[in-house]
Amino acid sequence: MIRWAYAFIDRPRDRFPEAYAFWAAVTGSRLSAFRGPDGEFVTLLPDGGGDAFLKAQAVGGPGGAHLDLVVDDLAAVTSQARALGAARVFAEDDLEVLRSPGGQLFCLVPWNGEESRPAPVTGPDGATARLDQVCLDLAPDAFDTEVAFWTALTGWTSVASRLPEFHALRPPTTLPIRILLQRLATPGEPGGAHLDLACSDTDAVRTWHESHGAEFVARGAAWLVMRDPAGGTYCLTEREPVTGKLPSRGTAG
Repeated sequence: MIRWAYAFIDRPRDRFPEAYAFWAAVTGSRLSAFRGPDGEFVTLLPDGGGDAFLKAQAVGGPGGAHLDLVVDDLAAVTSQARALGAARVFAEDDLEVLRSPGGQLFCLVPWNGEESRPAPVTGPDGATARLDQVCLDLAPDAFDTEVAFWTALTGWTSVASRLPEFHALRPPTTLPIRILLQRLATPGEPGGAHLDLACSDTDAVRTWHESHGAEFVARGAAWLVMRDPAGGTYCLTEREPVTGKLPSRGTAG
C-alpha cells in the first residue's frame, strides 16, 4: 500500500544551490541537513506545518523530476512493480530504484509515519499555490503501457483527460502528490518528468516566481510553462490548490 509520496527535484550539480534556494522560497520551506557522500540530497521542510513531501537531488546531466513512493511493505510492492514490468536499477537497505516499462525512474522507500499534507503556500499578493503533481512526459508508443503500469501499481483513481494526450492518477486526498501522464507529440522525443503546481491565479504566481529568478516560457490551455533558475522546466496550472480540480473550462489533469 502506498502511504505517502515525495516529488524529487533533480537538477545539475553545478546549479544545485540555485535550485534548492528557489524551490524552498516558492514552497514556503526550510532546508534539512544535506545528506549523501557529496551533500547531494536535501529535504524541503514545510514552514507551515505538515510532513515533508519534496526533496532535491544534485545529478549529472540536465536533471528533471522523479517520484518516491512510500510504502508499508517494501519487498511486496517491489515484487508487484517488477511483475508489472518495472526493472530494478539499484537496491540497498530501505531503497529500491526501479525503471518503469516506459523508462521512467522512480523509487520505493518504506513508510516512516508521514501522514499530514501541508497546506497551500500563500504568495506576497495573496495568491495560493501547491506543488502537488509530477507529470511524466512519455513517448507516444509508451503512453498506453505507462498508463496501465502506474494505474495498476498505485491503485489510484485513473481518469482520462478531455485531451487524449493527458491521463491523471488521483491519490487519496490525504496524499500530497498526484501523477499526470502526458503523451509527447513527436516519436523519438526524449521523455522525462517535470513538476506541476496548482494555483489560484497562475499569472500572480508567475510574477511571484519571477521575483525569485524563474522565467516564463509559454502559455498553454490551462497552464503556464516556466523555467526555474537552475534551468528546470515546470508548470503553473489552473487547478484549485486545495482540491486539485480544474475549473470547468480546463483541459489537463
